[in-house]
Amino acid sequence: MFLYVFLWQASAVSIAPPRTVPPGWYPDPSGARQWRVWTGTDWSELTRPYGEPIVTTPMVESLPLINALHRLLRYGIVTFFAGLGLAVNILAHWPGTAKPAPFWFASTGLDVGVGLLVIGSLCFSLAARQFEGHWTLESCLPGINVLVVSYHVTQRLGGRSPIWRVVTETILIALFIGQSHTELWLGVAPALVTLDHMRWTSALLDRLSGSPVSVSRALS
Repeated sequence: MFLYVFLWQASAVSIAPPRTVPPGWYPDPSGARQWRVWTGTDWSELTRPYGEPIVTTPMVESLPLINALHRLLRYGIVTFFAGLGLAVNILAHWPGTAKPAPFWFASTGLDVGVGLLVIGSLCFSLAARQFEGHWTLESCLPGINVLVVSYHVTQRLGGRSPIWRVVTETILIALFIGQSHTELWLGVAPALVTLDHMRWTSALLDRLSGSPVSVSRALS
């Protein structure tokens, strides 16, 4: 019995490569039919199905930025602009305005909107920090860090002028904040900017992960 236990333990395979194994793509230890990135110390959340081309060195060097962009794509973009839209609309119907909402509703809605803004801004801050290489004042300022990320994503992809994209987003959001209570069509502005950010961020993630995806194809 003891011999059987000893042999079973000796033949067991660890789910993590030895610490001496260099970072790169390896078969997923969970058993799924996909590759998973080993960072050199732990498994990351970045995976790729079998059969797709793998580019190891550039991806590993960009792993912190990839993780930050994954977090931004999953949580940050939607929560930030959803929080912005909610907060602006609640303030437009705050008690005392022309079309007031009940105080309890307005207060709760504003709290939710501010909470979403904080979560989204934190994700943008972490992404801006990876682009800049260190913490800067711009990466910590809510709203400004959104423009910083927008600039760097556009620059990395080599699309249209990064300054032009930043200016366009700024004007659209400013119009929404200032005029959405009278111009109802401006209510779609946060949704348009959200979709734009998600497409550009997804395209950059594909490029950093080694997928040969062109900007025009990713953003079509």
